[in-house]
Amino acid sequence: MIGKWVRLSLLPLLLAAGLVACDSGAVQPGIINTSAAAPGASNGSLASVGGSGRVVSINEISLRTPGSGGGSGNGGMMGGVIGAAGGAVLGAATSGYSVAGTLVGALLGAVGGAIAGTIVDGQHGTSRGIEVVVQGDDGRKVTVAQRDDGDVQLGDRVQIVQDRQGVAKVVRDTARTRD
Repeated sequence: MIGKWVRLSLLPLLLAAGLVACDSGAVQPGIINTSAAAPGASNGSLASVGGSGRVVSINEISLRTPGSGGGSGNGGMMGGVIGAAGGAVLGAATSGYSVAGTLVGALLGAVGGAIAGTIVDGQHGTSRGIEVVVQGDDGRKVTVAQRDDGDVQLGDRVQIVQDRQGVAKVVRDTARTRD
């Protein structure tokens, strides 16, 4: 009897571990960090739309793409495996550890988990992105996460603008007034 309850109490831990394993660690697009201006610098705001400066660093990152449906494709598989394990434990416990109960529980858990995993995977996908650090004309540094479209290079004069969804993005400054 105690063994049955110990196995059932491990089920939430298994499910939590599976959900943590599905987290991609991807970064949301937009401004992710700002720093203070250098002493004696003007008090302009690089973090606002239209702020300009020079690219001082570019790092490759995983970028979260919410609602894109472009997930990794592993959600259904991970959900099915986790669901099958949980269903097998519950099926065995509720049927007095019979083989038939275990198999039925595993099958139902796998189907339910695969459906849930596919839905979750379609909500947040990841793509290749870059983290661009811009040193503004006012001395501030702003870090922006965005899709890598190859437009921004190290040392470029850039501006921070908003895309159609209102998310900050770094673009090459095409004005030739400050070189």
